[in-house]
Amino acid sequence: MQLISLISLWLIPFLIGFILLYGTFKKVPTYETFVEGGKEGIKIAISIIPFLVGMLVAISIFRASGALDFLVEFLRPAMSAIGVPAEIVPLAIIRPISGTAALGMTTDMIATFGPDSFMGRLASVLQGSTDTTLYVLTVYFGAVGIKKMGDALKVGLLADVVGIVVSILVVTFFFGI
Repeated sequence: MQLISLISLWLIPFLIGFILLYGTFKKVPTYETFVEGGKEGIKIAISIIPFLVGMLVAISIFRASGALDFLVEFLRPAMSAIGVPAEIVPLAIIRPISGTAALGMTTDMIATFGPDSFMGRLASVLQGSTDTTLYVLTVYFGAVGIKKMGDALKVGLLADVVGIVVSILVVTFFFGI
């Protein structure tokens, strides 16, 4: 255990030092390259702010309007029929949109139902098995100017649906309802 702690403590400084030494050995101006990368990083961070604000406003409106609660209640009979708690629906909907909002929902579910409950486990597995597809497409594709993202959206949302379904199946199989 101490070996793993020691490796994890020194791994990142070692990698940074190795990259700097390798760049210097290859006669790359490492400091200047680092500064240029920093400048580009700041430009990208500034360029994604409008996309990020737009996503956060849309999520807030969706939740505050009551549309999310309406959708959960609308889906409750169908979810109950297949043996899935409807309380997982908001997390399944928000997760592809915002990782921070989904993490907040997961934390709330764990606090409400308990970490060892079916819902706590399901929320945790779902959180780790899906991605923030819409966020990634909106922010990163928008930042680099990609306009046609239809195929990436389809594949990303399909992967999220598969992650949600498999999360439900795996948690149900291992822990029951």
